[in-house]
Amino acid sequence: MKERLEALRASALQELENVQTPQQLADLRVKYLGKKGALTEILRGMGALSAEERPVIGQIANDVRAAIESVIDAKQEAYQQEETNKRLREETVDVTLPGTRQAAGAVHPLNKIAQELEDIFVGMGYSVAEGPEVETDYYNFEALNLPKNHPARDMQDSFYLTEDLLMRTHTSPVQVRTMNHMNGKPVKVICPGKVYRRDDDDATHSFQFMQVEGLVIGENIRMSDLKGTLLQFAKQMFGEQTEIRLRPSFFPFTEPSAEVDVTCVKCSGHGCRMCKHTGWLEILGCGMVHPRVLEMGGYDPNKVSGFAFGMGIDRIALLKYGIDDIRHLYTNDIRFLSQFARM
Repeated sequence: MKERLEALRASALQELENVQTPQQLADLRVKYLGKKGALTEILRGMGALSAEERPVIGQIANDVRAAIESVIDAKQEAYQQEETNKRLREETVDVTLPGTRQAAGAVHPLNKIAQELEDIFVGMGYSVAEGPEVETDYYNFEALNLPKNHPARDMQDSFYLTEDLLMRTHTSPVQVRTMNHMNGKPVKVICPGKVYRRDDDDATHSFQFMQVEGLVIGENIRMSDLKGTLLQFAKQMFGEQTEIRLRPSFFPFTEPSAEVDVTCVKCSGHGCRMCKHTGWLEILGCGMVHPRVLEMGGYDPNKVSGFAFGMGIDRIALLKYGIDDIRHLYTNDIRFLSQFARM
């Protein structure tokens, strides 16, 4: 048996010397060291050996196995290193090549204006309040002095989901919720967000757009405070040369009410086609909070007063950036949106 083991060692080492591929090496491992390999076949005959011969033959068999495994392991490691070197050669990255330029993104113009509005009013001491877009009829209309069958409801053709639920037509419900939450304490908030009205989409109208409304309640709040606030806003949004004017108007939730114009952003008030040669552009509505709205919000109109204003963020974006069609803000045309990466 000793001679057979030595012959097996010599034969295995000879074949391993001539191995050319990793697959041949794997085949030889199975041939000589596998469960049905040549070494296993020889060792099955150890049962016929004497007790004195078995340790000797066992030691020789271990030496043979170790010799064969060491050669196989060395060659396998060499093949693996060769494969690694090949991959490094083939997958080498030339770090001197210019990289692929990524297209620069841009803040959407509506978000840009919304952020700028928030920054302006937060700088004046306002807080930002938010509320649900699906609103109850009570908060959307009744608490704002618009009871059922009030003719002013026709001005805001609404998306009703049920008899009592609708998509909010303005962000004024957030003002009411804020008043209820404050329990008679002073209020100074703006309420930005999406609103919904049944309208035909055209260059100046959309069924869904963005608004921001403001509300201030406290003692001795006057119309002059409202005008000063809006003048400061207009100058920061459109430039220090901007002036405003207030024209009498009507809103159910304010009394007195006014429409606010700013000097035309295109001609600086000299008159052009954009402002219809008046020198003024309408941007928002405002007024002193109606006593009935104060009562429904939990305030005593004999002790406190307040003002409110509301404007379309889309309208501000159209004016500030000279956009001629509101639909550009919603069609996600990359040619249009990419212009704002440079602003």
